[in-house]
Amino acid sequence: MNLKELRLKAGLTQAEVAKELNVNQSAVHLWETGRTRIARKHHENLAKLYKVTVSELFAGGDGNA
Repeated sequence: MNLKELRLKAGLTQAEVAKELNVNQSAVHLWETGRTRIARKHHENLAKLYKVTVSELFAGGDGNA
Protein backbone atom coordinates (compact mmCIF):
# COMPACT_ATOMS: atom_id res chain seq x y z
CA MET A 1 0.00 0.00 0.00
CA ASN A 2 1.15 3.53 -0.61
CA LEU A 3 1.14 6.24 2.05
CA LYS A 4 -2.29 7.61 1.12
CA GLU A 5 -3.83 4.13 1.22
CA LEU A 6 -2.27 3.49 4.64
CA ARG A 7 -3.62 6.80 5.93
CA LEU A 8 -7.11 6.10 4.62
CA LYS A 9 -7.04 2.57 6.03
CA ALA A 10 -6.17 4.09 9.42
CA GLY A 11 -9.19 6.38 9.04
CA LEU A 12 -7.16 9.57 9.24
CA THR A 13 -7.21 12.81 7.27
CA GLN A 14 -4.08 14.61 6.16
CA ALA A 15 -4.88 17.31 8.72
CA GLU A 16 -5.09 14.77 11.55
CA VAL A 17 -1.76 13.19 10.57
CA ALA A 18 -0.16 16.62 10.33
CA LYS A 19 -1.43 17.58 13.79
CA GLU A 20 -0.15 14.35 15.37
CA LEU A 21 3.30 14.79 13.83
CA ASN A 22 3.42 18.55 14.33
CA VAL A 23 3.91 19.29 10.62
CA ASN A 24 1.92 21.21 8.03
CA GLN A 25 -0.83 19.42 6.12
CA SER A 26 1.06 20.31 2.94
CA ALA A 27 3.98 18.19 4.18
CA VAL A 28 1.71 15.14 4.43
CA HIS A 29 0.45 15.83 0.90
CA LEU A 30 4.02 16.11 -0.40
CA TRP A 31 4.95 12.79 1.25
CA GLU A 32 1.94 11.08 -0.29
CA THR A 33 2.69 12.39 -3.77
CA GLY A 34 6.40 11.54 -3.49
CA ARG A 35 7.49 15.14 -3.97
CA THR A 36 9.48 15.13 -0.75
CA ARG A 37 10.86 12.53 1.62
CA ILE A 38 9.63 11.96 5.13
CA ALA A 39 12.18 13.11 7.69
CA ARG A 40 13.60 10.14 9.54
CA LYS A 41 12.42 11.61 12.84
CA HIS A 42 8.80 11.03 11.71
CA HIS A 43 9.17 7.42 10.51
CA GLU A 44 8.34 5.67 13.79
CA ASN A 45 5.46 7.94 14.79
CA LEU A 46 3.91 7.77 11.32
CA ALA A 47 4.14 3.99 11.34
CA LYS A 48 2.43 3.92 14.75
CA LEU A 49 -0.36 6.18 13.49
CA TYR A 50 -0.92 3.89 10.52
CA LYS A 51 -0.55 0.76 12.68
CA VAL A 52 2.24 -0.71 10.55
CA THR A 53 5.98 -1.25 10.93
CA VAL A 54 8.43 1.26 9.50
CA SER A 55 9.33 -1.34 6.85
CA GLU A 56 5.66 -1.70 5.89
CA LEU A 57 5.35 2.07 5.76
CA PHE A 58 7.80 2.20 2.87
CA ALA A 59 6.91 -1.11 1.19
CA GLY A 60 4.46 0.68 -1.12
CA GLY A 61 7.29 1.79 -3.38
CA ASP A 62 6.92 5.50 -2.76
CA GLY A 63 10.69 5.86 -2.55
CA ASN A 64 10.40 7.98 0.56
CA ALA A 65 12.63 5.91 2.81
